[in-house]
Parts: sequence; C-alpha cells; structure tokens
Amino acid sequence: MKAKELQELTRQELEDKLNVLHKQLMELHFKKRSGIEKPHLFKLTKHDIARVHTILNKKKGAEGGKR
Repeated sequence: MKAKELQELTRQELEDKLNVLHKQLMELHFKKRSGIEKPHLFKLTKHDIARVHTILNKKKGAEGGKR
C-alpha cells in the first residue's frame, strides 16, 4: 500500500490496518516452517508496517501540536 493512500485514512483505520498487517506477518512466519513460496512477502509486509507506524506518529504529532 502506498503512503498517500495511508495518509488519507483515519487514525482508527490505520490502527486496524496495522493489526491486519501484524496478523499477516505472523501467518507468514507459520508458513515459513512448511516452505513458503514467496519469501519476499516478509519484506513487503514489514515495510507496510513501518509506513503505517510512520504515518500514525505524524498524525499523533500533529494532534499534539494543536493543543
């Protein structure tokens, strides 16, 4: 998912997306034991998690600055 798409989401939607990505990463770890067909998905999922965290931190910073 691209950063521009993530920036348009609300904070709650971002947190939900983060939960989904963490579950996806966990499933990939389980599949790794049985021989995963697409190992590049680990890297892509971790990058998506980092993007969501970055945007959440920016949104939290913007909310903190308004007070």
